[in-house]
Amino acid sequence: MNHATAEAMVGRERILRPRRGWLALDWRELWAYRELFLFLAWRDILVRYKQTYVGVAWAALQPLLMMVILTFVFRTLGRFPSPGAAPYEVLVFAGLMPWQFFANALTECSGSLVASERMITKVYFPRLIIPASAVLSGGVDFLVAALILGAMMLGFGLPCHWQLWLLPLFFGAAVLAALAVGLWASALNVRYRDVKYVVPFIVRMGLYVSPVGFVSSAVPETWRFWYNLNPMVGVIDGFRWCVLGPAFEPYWPGFMVSMGIVLLLLVTGVMYFRQMERTFADVI
Repeated sequence: MNHATAEAMVGRERILRPRRGWLALDWRELWAYRELFLFLAWRDILVRYKQTYVGVAWAALQPLLMMVILTFVFRTLGRFPSPGAAPYEVLVFAGLMPWQFFANALTECSGSLVASERMITKVYFPRLIIPASAVLSGGVDFLVAALILGAMMLGFGLPCHWQLWLLPLFFGAAVLAALAVGLWASALNVRYRDVKYVVPFIVRMGLYVSPVGFVSSAVPETWRFWYNLNPMVGVIDGFRWCVLGPAFEPYWPGFMVSMGIVLLLLVTGVMYFRQMERTFADVI
């Protein structure tokens, strides 16, 4: 029995007041609504492939097809190098995993509040749960992609490096990056519906300006530091390092810049979301 249900059964009256301060996150309240958070995440997973012919197999087909296309474009046509003679297919797939998680999470997150209009206007619960559950629902696709990556590593005979143990840390960085940008997009989309047109553009362009089909070391030295202002550059470089070993060690000064941008976006995203949250039910 959760906190909200217990209050209803004992007949206590709950008075809701705007919290002071910009952040003012109520962690106890968020924990009390953890069942709703998990339910929304599970609902998003079920709805994602509902009424499709191949169902969850799309979670495997999409990255595989993208890997084939990007390998053809960047290796065959663009003749981009692969450090350490690593298989280009694995290089691309290791970059696709965090990028697709980020892209899917951002797309789902940006429209999550508008899609939950009826819930928001009828009952109270921490609104932060909605975009956060949208990010979590992409974890299933990521697990499927991880299984494919493991099979590819076995198929190409790649050795296991100690850096593989660090993969969960970089997945955590991908989650934070998706949540940071998703909070901004979901809150802005409530007031400005232009966001639903901007997000697909960002996702399409981001695939080519992020080091998904090539390695970030291909970027000229004078531009590498600034290139890492893209928060996904550090995350993708870290994934490749974990999968393919020392030849793909990230450019650490740039990596720190990418993580700094992620944290900045996350803190300001939470602040903006909390500031706008009180108006969601009125303007949605």
